[in-house]
Amino acid sequence: MQRLKILGLSGNVRRPSRTASLVRAITAAIGKQFDVDGRVIELADAAPVLFRALRTDQLDKAGRDIIDALEAADILVVGSPVYRASYTGAFKHLFDLVHFRALTGKHVILAATGGTQLHGLVTEHQLRPLFGFFNALTIPTAVYATEADFTGYDLTNPDVAKRIDRSVTELAQLFRRADANSGNSRTSAQREVVLAQT
Repeated sequence: MQRLKILGLSGNVRRPSRTASLVRAITAAIGKQFDVDGRVIELADAAPVLFRALRTDQLDKAGRDIIDALEAADILVVGSPVYRASYTGAFKHLFDLVHFRALTGKHVILAATGGTQLHGLVTEHQLRPLFGFFNALTIPTAVYATEADFTGYDLTNPDVAKRIDRSVTELAQLFRRADANSGNSRTSAQREVVLAQT
């Protein structure tokens, strides 16, 4: 049976990146509770490929592979640095190339990084509405971190780590409830979910 696929997407357009570190920390936490195949895409790599296309039908194979990976994921961890009070333009361009029904029902953990706590609501005012448009299921607890939460580019603030744990716990609870509600009607991929703590 196929394992669940998790895709981390970081909207950073340069390296090293605290946003990419945050997205990797969240995907690693999910990997401790779920049996998944996971990868992380950084827009520092993907954006030059995606900007070769202004429309989906202009994507070359490399660009199509990026969009296909995102659309095929069962769980998404999406993060962006705050740039001019929103997510990056490269991040928006990627989602302009995603089919508007492709993310329906997918579970999404939202994350962002910014210079100060003043940008902390970007996950609620910018990211959550975006995924609402796609009919995705965003996890209630989002994760926001500032430069002070890192040592260099490594996340070191235990309070942010607690938010990550809470978000992943909520993700696990959603899968448990879906399993209880649907009984034996779950797909083979969904039945493959293994919670390490159960």
